[in-house]
Amino acid sequence: MDMQRLLSQMLDNAERVRAMAQGVSEQQARWKPHPGSWSILEVINHLLDEERQDFRVRLDYTLHRPGEPWPPIDPGGWVAERGYNQRDLGTSLAQFLSERKASIAWLRALSQPDWEAAYNAPWGPIRAGDLLASWVAHDLLHMRQLVELHWTITTGELAPYRPDYAGEW
Repeated sequence: MDMQRLLSQMLDNAERVRAMAQGVSEQQARWKPHPGSWSILEVINHLLDEERQDFRVRLDYTLHRPGEPWPPIDPGGWVAERGYNQRDLGTSLAQFLSERKASIAWLRALSQPDWEAAYNAPWGPIRAGDLLASWVAHDLLHMRQLVELHWTITTGELAPYRPDYAGEW
């Protein structure tokens, strides 16, 4: 595992998230394609809470507190419980970017981490390396979600014109 490349990708991912959130109106930030989906603002706040309460914390437990149970999380429930869609986009984005910098600093400070160290999760063992891989991949999943939200918002604003000539979505 090329740690420097992964850290660089995590920094780049944060910059991509920032770029996809900047310039978004308040209405666009809160808009959802349907009631069960997430808005841009909800995605950003999810990324923030996952950064500070999931990946870094659980990786720390796996590497440095073997056998201790992970703190509980409820990413799906937090969306409504924590009022993600009522928050300020600029503030949430700044907090995410700050937490990501703290995560990168923490990861860089790890001294010879045992990526094979495992936590016995209810669904089976998960290695520290699996957590790091999932952290990087998690960004990509939500960047795709942000792109899909931008696509839907933009194509709606283009009506009555259609983007068919742009290619297959």
